[in-house]
Amino acid sequence: MIQEPLLQSLELLQSIQLPNGGFPYHSGEKARPDATAWAIIALSSYAVDRESCNRGRAYLASQQANDGRVSLSPSHPEASWPTPLAIFAWEGVPQYQEAQSRAVDYLIGFTGQHFSNPDPSIIGHDTTILGWPWIADTHSWVVPTALALLALHKVGLGTHPRVIAGQQMLLNRQLPSGGWNYGSTTVFNRELPPLPECTAIALQALADNIAMHEIERSLQYLSRELPQLRTPISLGWTLLGIGAWGLKPTNTEELVSDCFHRQERYGPYALPSLALLLCAVKASHGLHSLFRSLSEKTHAASAHD
Repeated sequence: MIQEPLLQSLELLQSIQLPNGGFPYHSGEKARPDATAWAIIALSSYAVDRESCNRGRAYLASQQANDGRVSLSPSHPEASWPTPLAIFAWEGVPQYQEAQSRAVDYLIGFTGQHFSNPDPSIIGHDTTILGWPWIADTHSWVVPTALALLALHKVGLGTHPRVIAGQQMLLNRQLPSGGWNYGSTTVFNRELPPLPECTAIALQALADNIAMHEIERSLQYLSRELPQLRTPISLGWTLLGIGAWGLKPTNTEELVSDCFHRQERYGPYALPSLALLLCAVKASHGLHSLFRSLSEKTHAASAHD
């Protein structure tokens, strides 16, 4: 049985869908592709309201540019980082296979700015390894690279050269003592601190693709951080990140419910944060297992229709 805080969050997601099919970042705002994709993933994983999900997918398709990208908004086409999220939301739905394929082609051809490192004592990571940026014509960073890798793995491109390079880029950005931050390792020979959410997203992207010994220190760091995490983004991604490596805590639902209750003190969370927490509860073995189950449910529903 779904606990009350989770049920309330699912009902809230449904209630704030807009007439155009999209979902807002916060209730009362305009629709955003990233928020819409997260809502679809969460609602689909709980088998809630197929019609809402279909309307959301149609909204995402309406936001797709001719080159396949799905940007944060038409007025900011350079911010195409929601494209992997759209790929997840369209997964397993035949009518959006063409839209998904165009988004995949865009991701494969899109990269950040890369250059020879003029002084490794200043910038500690290898600046030449291809990854993905948040914004066009900027350097590649951990989170958009990890999301792109997850999406490309999901559609069966795990051996594509861009995917292999992206995995190498993440490993190169891993901090010497374990963990990841936004994507810098050392600056002026000083190691920068890790961040739980960045570490967890990187671990998600690398799960099932590299040996445990290559990320063991990062898993240890994340496991140490878990008991003190309280914010939805850090907690949600951490639960998914360690879950991807078979370490999902038995008290996951309790941790998430406690996090939901903190809204009474700090105010309502953004829709992607709510969806992320819901996914953290539902995913049996990290986010990639949730995408597998989504595809299975969608195919089963299509067969029934």
